Amino acid sequence: MNLKAIFHVAVNCTDFARSRTFYEALGFQAVWEVPENGTDEIAAACGFTEYKIKGALMALPGESTLIDLLEWQAPHDHTPPYPDIARLGIARIALHTTDLDADMAELKKLDAEFIGPPATVAGLGTAGTRFVCFKDPDGTILELVEVLEG
Repeated sequence: MNLKAIFHVAVNCTDFARSRTFYEALGFQAVWEVPENGTDEIAAACGFTEYKIKGALMALPGESTLIDLLEWQAPHDHTPPYPDIARLGIARIALHTTDLDADMAELKKLDAEFIGPPATVAGLGTAGTRFVCFKDPDGTILELVEVLEG
């Protein structure tokens, strides 16, 4: 294998404009607008004969891993995301922060739903790792992680 890094994580949403505003409030910036209709080749690679989509690749400044934020208009499936982080498959996206408390205050202003209170665990950093899980506007679970140095 010749893997180098994670390129992107796809996050589907029901309202692209609303979700884009939310992810921009987290600090993400659109780096490429996804065309509404792809070629037959792209549709086939995605397992469809055709599709219509709104979306953008979004990145944190200076970071290379992208979020592929997509509102699928056709085909259309608004089945809610997984209910908790114990479900099989990709369960959450963890975002590294340098100030968990300040970011939590900003998320409260956005009316983000927190799954539970923050917790500290042994791990990276001399004083452990502090984290909190929350949901985006469609219920996709995200996590903020602060590596603590004591």
